[in-house]
Amino acid sequence: MDITIHYAFLPHTDPYAALAFYRDTLDFKVRNDVGYEGMRWITVGPANQPGTSIVLHPPAADPASPTTSAAPSSN
Repeated sequence: MDITIHYAFLPHTDPYAALAFYRDTLDFKVRNDVGYEGMRWITVGPANQPGTSIVLHPPAADPASPTTSAAPSSN
């Protein structure tokens, strides 16, 4: 059985320090860099593994929480 990891989510408190480590130290490629409402999501990954990425997200943006655009429950 083969297991493949496509995305891993890691929080960051300083996007500039995160970029300095992943891009400059580990030589990962920046695949996406998105800012929204003062927060920043950065996707990086090894150049020789285009199917594997690390998504660096602000701690306030929990990727496991439901989106705010979801319909309210009818309880």
